[in-house]
Amino acid sequence: MPSGHIFSSPAALDRISAGLRAYLRLPFASGTIPGAVLESILASVRDASVLRTYDFVDVLKESEGLGWQVKCTLEDTPVTWMRAKIPNSSELIEQSMRDKSSVQDLGNTILEFCNQHAFDSLNKYDLNAIGYSRLIVHKNLTATYFEKQLVTLRKRKLFNPSQFKWHWSKQKSVGKKEQLSAFHGIHIPSGKKWLVWHGRGENQLHFTGEKNWWPSQRSLHRVTFSLPSISEQLEMDEFIKLLSR
Repeated sequence: MPSGHIFSSPAALDRISAGLRAYLRLPFASGTIPGAVLESILASVRDASVLRTYDFVDVLKESEGLGWQVKCTLEDTPVTWMRAKIPNSSELIEQSMRDKSSVQDLGNTILEFCNQHAFDSLNKYDLNAIGYSRLIVHKNLTATYFEKQLVTLRKRKLFNPSQFKWHWSKQKSVGKKEQLSAFHGIHIPSGKKWLVWHGRGENQLHFTGEKNWWPSQRSLHRVTFSLPSISEQLEMDEFIKLLSR
C-alpha cells in the first residue's frame, strides 16, 4: 500500500477552513461545528471516507493507508477522548481504593486500553499512520484547525504509561447529590493533570491536557480563520431558495 501524508497541504487547509466557514453561515448553525461536519469536510478535501463506527479512526483514506481521529470543541470545553470501558473495572477500582500499589496498575490499564484502541484501527484498516484532525472555536470569534500525527507503524504507542502517575479525587457534594470521585492522571514531565477517568460513572475519559498538543501559530499544519459575521449568515428563506435552484 502506498504511503500518503497525514498532513494536509496549505491549499487543502484553506479548503477545509472554507468549508467550515460555509457551514457556519447556515441559518441553523449555532456557532459550533459538530464533529460529523468536520469529518465530512476532511473526507471531501482529502478524497477519503467517513467511518460510521466506534473505531479510533473516524476518517479513512484506504488507498494511502491513512486515518484520522476527529475532534471539535469550544476552546474551554473538555475533550472527551473516549468511553474507556475497562474489563473488570469494578474489581480494579476496588483494589486501587484499598491498596495504593494498585493505583498505578489501574492507570496503566486505562492507558493501555487507549493505546490498544488506536492499534486496533492500525491493524483493522492496514494503516501506515493515524493523524489527529482538530477544530477549536475560540471566544474571539475565530477558530483554529490543526493536524497532528498520533501513531504510526513504527510508533504505535499513543500514551506512555511511565509518564503518568494517578490518584483518586475526593468525593464531593453538589447540592443534595454526591459527585463520584474521578481518577486523575498526572503527566509527570509537565506536572499537570492530563487525564480524568470517570470510571465509577459513565466511563468517560476526559483529556484535560489536550491543549499541550496545540501547535504554535508558526506551525505549517494549522490554520486560524475568522467566523462568519452576522451579515454573512444566510437567512432561512435565502437558504431554501439556494437549495431549490
